[in-house]
Amino acid sequence: MNESNAHAFLSWRYEPLYDLYNYSEPEANLLQHILHPQNTFYSILDENGELVAYCSFGQDGQVSGGDYHEQALDIGMGIRPDLTGRGKGAEYANAVLEFADSLFQPKAFRVTIAAFNKRAIRVWQKLGFKHQQSFERGSDGMQFIVLLRADCCKTSPNLENLA
Repeated sequence: MNESNAHAFLSWRYEPLYDLYNYSEPEANLLQHILHPQNTFYSILDENGELVAYCSFGQDGQVSGGDYHEQALDIGMGIRPDLTGRGKGAEYANAVLEFADSLFQPKAFRVTIAAFNKRAIRVWQKLGFKHQQSFERGSDGMQFIVLLRADCCKTSPNLENLA
């Protein structure tokens, strides 16, 4: 993830209900977090080199209140607002899985999704993820679900869209 792409996705604005994915913290704090190598943020680019989505791995993909004791690689992902709902989610998510498998070789993958986000839930379920748990975030009572996929990719990755 470079600084230009980080600035770009921090400025993305989603319509309500999806506006919970808008970043509201001061950008300077978030920028440091995103660009720090240990936080593993990556840009997802289209064939023209334009930012279409981003992903992250590890703790950034977790939500407070969830049970994350089982060993798995947590994935966070965001798609540019003008591209949501257009059928590209599975393509981007699959590229993220292949990239993550080649980079981390985890025993399992895990995603945590707001329970109302049926589009995202369907995307990950199409890719073999199964419901593991539901929980309520303590800070605001929002419902989340955790999906797990225990049989990792083991395919040859197509990495040209991740940078």
